[in-house]
Amino acid sequence: MIGQSMINVKSGGRTRLSALVASLLLLTFIVFASDLIEQIPLAALVGVMFMVVVGTFAWRSVMIMRKIPGTDAFVIVLVTAVTVQYDLATAVVVGVIVSALSYAWNNAKRIRINARDSITVPGAKTYELEGPLFFGSTDGFAELFHPEDDPEIVIVDFMRSRVVDQSALQAIEDLGAKYAALGKTLRLRHLSPDCHRLLNRAGQLMVDSDDDPDYQIAADYSVRTGIFGTGH
Repeated sequence: MIGQSMINVKSGGRTRLSALVASLLLLTFIVFASDLIEQIPLAALVGVMFMVVVGTFAWRSVMIMRKIPGTDAFVIVLVTAVTVQYDLATAVVVGVIVSALSYAWNNAKRIRINARDSITVPGAKTYELEGPLFFGSTDGFAELFHPEDDPEIVIVDFMRSRVVDQSALQAIEDLGAKYAALGKTLRLRHLSPDCHRLLNRAGQLMVDSDDDPDYQIAADYSVRTGIFGTGH
């Protein structure tokens, strides 16, 4: 069907009517003209298929292989090889899986943190987290903190980050447990609405329903006391 659609478009078809006409003609050939189609030599059909390949293959992709990221080039080659070896449907599934894993891997390496003394809470330390927090970045997230060297109150600012999945929630809980074991307080600040929903469903974590009037998404959470307050 993809090949037929490509031929239709390259032949000038631009509306849904062109797809309808193509499908009706194909149905007519199969139901009423199958005897006539059987008279066409197989060698001629092979030639037609070669021209279909020449017309539908994205030759421009060969020219840009050195200019695109290596992961994209690998996916192009992989999908092409799987298509030849198996079929296009299988190749599409493989390509989507590899692309998704590549995306997760790249985002896992983008998480970073900026540490500074807190402006709003005297004596506290603020960690400004950047990048998505999900299953691929939880290990890196844990390595960014040093509970033994931090002051009594530590604030994690999620203004430039997002809590994506259950693994991220577990990573936050584990981090809070480390600070609580040392008698220190960990606070979460500037959580987005989707993070609020995830934390509300987590069970052990509580989220204040009163959002910050400036951001409308902010809240502080004290792991040691379990008390929330709006973040400013």
